[in-house]
Amino acid sequence: MNETVKPGVVDRAAPAPPLAPAPEGPTHEPTPPRRRALLGRLVLVVALAVAAFFAWEKIETKTPSKNEGVNSTRSGPPPQMVRVAPVITGDMPITLDALGTVTPFETVTIRTQIAGKLMALGFAEGQMVKKGDFLAQIDPRPYQAALGQAQGQLAKDQALLAQAQNDLARYETLSRQDSISKQQVADQQALVAQDKAAIATDEAQVQTAQLNLDYTRIVSPITGRAGLRLVDPGNYLQPSDATGIVVIAELDPISVLFSTPEDNLPRIAARLNSGAKLEVTAFDRANVNELATGTLTSYDSQIDVTTGTIKMRATFDNPNQALFPQQFVNVRLLVDTLNGVALAPNPAIQIGPSGNFVYLLDDDGTVSKRDVVTGPTDGKLTTIRKGLAAGDKVVIDGVDRLRDGAKVRVADSAVAGAGQGQEQDSRSRRHFGAGGDWSGAGGRHHRPAAEGRGTDGAAAQPDRGAPAK
Repeated sequence: MNETVKPGVVDRAAPAPPLAPAPEGPTHEPTPPRRRALLGRLVLVVALAVAAFFAWEKIETKTPSKNEGVNSTRSGPPPQMVRVAPVITGDMPITLDALGTVTPFETVTIRTQIAGKLMALGFAEGQMVKKGDFLAQIDPRPYQAALGQAQGQLAKDQALLAQAQNDLARYETLSRQDSISKQQVADQQALVAQDKAAIATDEAQVQTAQLNLDYTRIVSPITGRAGLRLVDPGNYLQPSDATGIVVIAELDPISVLFSTPEDNLPRIAARLNSGAKLEVTAFDRANVNELATGTLTSYDSQIDVTTGTIKMRATFDNPNQALFPQQFVNVRLLVDTLNGVALAPNPAIQIGPSGNFVYLLDDDGTVSKRDVVTGPTDGKLTTIRKGLAAGDKVVIDGVDRLRDGAKVRVADSAVAGAGQGQEQDSRSRRHFGAGGDWSGAGGRHHRPAAEGRGTDGAAAQPDRGAPAK
């Protein structure tokens, strides 16, 4: 029972424990040799990219020998291509724009003043009628009869008056002979006075009847244009009818009513009081076509407190009927004219933190920033009160990337050197109107990149031989 067991025998005799099965899926972490291989490849790719970049930069910055003497001293960005225009001396009109309504001096709605049947019309629709022309006829027969009655009553009372006057003369003779009492003379005198009053009443009735008879024939009270008829013959008319028969409006001369802010009144009033005739131009609704030219004649006696404006009236000769009653028009009032002032194109005026300024072209081909004091403008030119003189050249296109002291290339000279005058002329008309006027009213900021590129048919780029910066 106490057998001695040798360790080596026991080890050989004990069965080995079963091994755990190996996982079937792939391993999630790469072995260290594989990670080092990926890192080495990435470093190699980066090194090749850096070497290629420096090689390309060395090739690009290499300067050809034929341009080396010209561009060896060149530094900074290339000159900006710009377009310039001179400051001129001229006249600047000071105008006020407003909205107006054409208003006739006289507009009459023809109505009947008596009741009766409309027998006939004496006008055609749209006809120009003169003062006193026949327009309509009301049935006159009732009023002729009334006139006859009034005239008969007048004749009767006149006969009674004559008889009373004869009796009074006899009574007065008898009274002087003390043949009758004074009471009879006084009664006869009262009777004569009554007959005279009756005759006065009869004469008034005759005049009324005659006036009503005259009203049966309606004539034009003014000279003007007859509109569309508002009633047809055969209708019974009364003075209380609201529509009337026809509307007549005076067309020549005619006026335009418009309003302007009260701040403009002192200057306008001073000009009118000095005897000046202020010109007023009327344009159509689109503010394109000029309709008529007249003068400012008067303004209202008070300011409208709700709008802060005052009404003004301008008078126009209108022989061709270019202005029509109640027509909406745009009005331009010429208040004054500044003579012999410096004028710069509107695109040259820039707005900065310190006010208005321009870029002035210097003789050395650079531009300098110049502060200016501006005045009135007409949409194309601006008055320069201070800062510029006639003959100065200012940049009107290509100002976006300019700075004080920048080197520039003038578009016209560049095009002339390239021999492409026709292309330049066609593109310059984008900025200059007929007769050399500047276009682009109110355009203070332009895109020189788009317009400057098209001056000589190519973009403003540095010379191919110059080193890229």
